[in-house]
Amino acid sequence: MKLGSLKAGGRDGTLIVVSRDLTRAVKADGIAATLQAALEDWSNAAPRLNALYDALNEDKADGAFDLDETALASPLPRAYEFLDGSAYLPHVARVRKARGAEVPETFYTDPLMYQATSAGFLGPRDDVVVPSEDYGIDLEAEVVVVVDDVPMASTPAEAAEHIQLIGLVNDVSLRGLIPAELAKGFGFLQSKPRSALSPVFVTPDELGDAWQGNKLHLPMRTWINGEWFGEAECGVDMQFDFGQLVAHAAKTRPLSAGAIVGSGTIANEDTSKGASCLAEQRTVEKLRDGEPKTPFLKYGDRVRIEITDKEGKSIFGAIEQTVAPMR
Repeated sequence: MKLGSLKAGGRDGTLIVVSRDLTRAVKADGIAATLQAALEDWSNAAPRLNALYDALNEDKADGAFDLDETALASPLPRAYEFLDGSAYLPHVARVRKARGAEVPETFYTDPLMYQATSAGFLGPRDDVVVPSEDYGIDLEAEVVVVVDDVPMASTPAEAAEHIQLIGLVNDVSLRGLIPAELAKGFGFLQSKPRSALSPVFVTPDELGDAWQGNKLHLPMRTWINGEWFGEAECGVDMQFDFGQLVAHAAKTRPLSAGAIVGSGTIANEDTSKGASCLAEQRTVEKLRDGEPKTPFLKYGDRVRIEITDKEGKSIFGAIEQTVAPMR
């Protein structure tokens, strides 16, 4: 099934079930007021939401309406945790090279992960608002999973059983602030503003054979100002699968229902696939041409992030955002 949230209804929005083709929706507040509430009672809520999804796709759902994606908040407008990994070695190697850092040896056996901003997510059509263009505004196209309650010290196989939803994120980064911030040895803060989630999250069974080995096996497509930027394969060059990432996050603490775990920026060794963030593309250009040519995002620039199925149909809906100054 596919689930989303309307902006109406307060900070946590109003839960809706969305049709497979993303054209119709129906409120699910009779089952759960919000997606967070549904995840906290998933074993009871999921079968009822599935039944409503079937009815919607068969044009039998009372109260169904045409979906307006501009009215959508992120499916989880805020979450208790967003734990973002960096599971793609090509991305790790290139971005670290750009700032003169080495890939840690432990990366090959132990995922990179940090505690990201989760108190509020931008809607999939909301502007990316940044105080200054000088901060080096960058997109990062990633896959995320959402879990129900995950016990502490779960194995990767056990952790994978708790993955209930899958979606996309534009994990905005401010590249100009990152080096000095990381040099303090205490992690990201100002360099990581709010991110945007895809219009809908979907259950793993909705993906069919595109979801295998706890990885999504489809290309991540990105455009900047309407021009193709990349289509890196999500299932290729991923050092750690989502079962491993969730288990890593839960090693010393349980994860609460609604926690989000990210893949990190999708990247392939094959540079002909393009890139999913500007920092990586700039590093490729520097290594190839001696200097980067692609600029970071400026006010007015437009970003689109989307994954389609093998028939070219959008699965999660598109994240479409414009970079804007503070007002």
